[in-house]
Amino acid sequence: MTGVDQNKDRAIIVYGAGISGRGAAEVLARRGQRVYLYNDSPCALDEQLLAALRAVGGDLIIGADAYAKTLAEAGMVVLSPGVPCDNVNVLLAELVQGVEVISEVELAYRLYEGHMAAITGTNGKTTTTTIVGEMFKRLPVPSAVGGNIGLALSKEVEGLPEEAWLAAELSSFQLEKVSTFRPDIAVVLNLTPDHLERHHTMAAYGEAKKNIFRYQSIGQITVLNYDDPEVRSWAKDSEGTICYFSRKTILPQGIFMQNGNFVIKWNNTTKVVCNIDELHLFGGHNEENVLAAIACGFFAKVPVEEMADVLRHFRSIEHRLEYVRTIKGVPYYNDSKATNTDSAIKALEAFPKGHIILLAGGHDKLTELEPMMALVKEKCDGLILLGAAKERFYEAAKAAGVGNILLATSFEDAVDKAYAMAEPPQVVLLSPACSSYDMFKNYPERGRYFKKLVNALPE
Repeated sequence: MTGVDQNKDRAIIVYGAGISGRGAAEVLARRGQRVYLYNDSPCALDEQLLAALRAVGGDLIIGADAYAKTLAEAGMVVLSPGVPCDNVNVLLAELVQGVEVISEVELAYRLYEGHMAAITGTNGKTTTTTIVGEMFKRLPVPSAVGGNIGLALSKEVEGLPEEAWLAAELSSFQLEKVSTFRPDIAVVLNLTPDHLERHHTMAAYGEAKKNIFRYQSIGQITVLNYDDPEVRSWAKDSEGTICYFSRKTILPQGIFMQNGNFVIKWNNTTKVVCNIDELHLFGGHNEENVLAAIACGFFAKVPVEEMADVLRHFRSIEHRLEYVRTIKGVPYYNDSKATNTDSAIKALEAFPKGHIILLAGGHDKLTELEPMMALVKEKCDGLILLGAAKERFYEAAKAAGVGNILLATSFEDAVDKAYAMAEPPQVVLLSPACSSYDMFKNYPERGRYFKKLVNALPE
């Protein structure tokens, strides 16, 4: 398609040999494109992929010198999500005349002729995208889920026909360096401070998120959270048709909650999908996720009764308020996906009766802690802090008047302390408000280890 197949005489460099980069390189090689997969440091590559690259005249290249040399042959650089736009090698590519720098998501969009619902936001992306993916399965056409969930988006779209529907979870990293990307449905769930180590300012973070709808026209739908004032104000920045969703306000048109019902009101037609009491999900944040998912299903023409059936059978995704086990009358929940304070706040709010023993801490993102600690004081009977962030979290908790704060020497010690402390009607909640990189590769590894420790606790 445009911008990919036009100049097959020039190579494409895929920057970053992670999941997205390998997937993109594999897809391009299968299309007969001369493609080089670049990584800053040495890495092992599957022999089959390496052979595929070499078969089209490409290769795996390592180090800045090899990159600069190969750049002379290239017409395009495709960035993996982990590569910042201000990386010196990215800036070098932009200085070379005729070399276009795009994201892996932009590449996927150019390779795909079907329909897409793209979902972003600081929190709730994975749950919403997973629900939307289940709804799309009820359509009489092929469907898939990809992006920040599962495989590289360019790999997920491969082979999908033009009538297909794709549910794409997109992070701010993935939305950098898009230039023609315009999904049929673009969803923004919320915006709170996160990833400032990458974007540096909230303004830049927000601008990256806006790329999900920036190139839409009136023929596409922009779904925005009416309850988030910042996101609501973005309606003025979209050329798409605006559809708000709200769990707090009965909207004149949009997707909203009324008397516990999830309601669609659009073009003078009102439909009730189902009631909150029919769902296995809980918490205000999940109500927002469901409303956004309903918007996607509605505009993709999933029948209302099919959406309702999906919602009635859907359970929490792994690592997001995931029930693990009840021990001595105390339920344990794994919310390892809460890698920022706003996500942890949403988890705390999901337990209206409080009495929470909270395990928090990890790799410190240096975000503001006062709002979270005010809620910890209100909701928590105990706060157990661990990881690199524990000292800063301790000072913030102490300043907020939080009582019963314990410092753990290890992850195992944190779980043991919670087990020794907890008794009914309390709940034990791992909701770190931090990323996991101080102790684990990623939040799923952290969550799985928490579940392993909990499942080993004696009755």
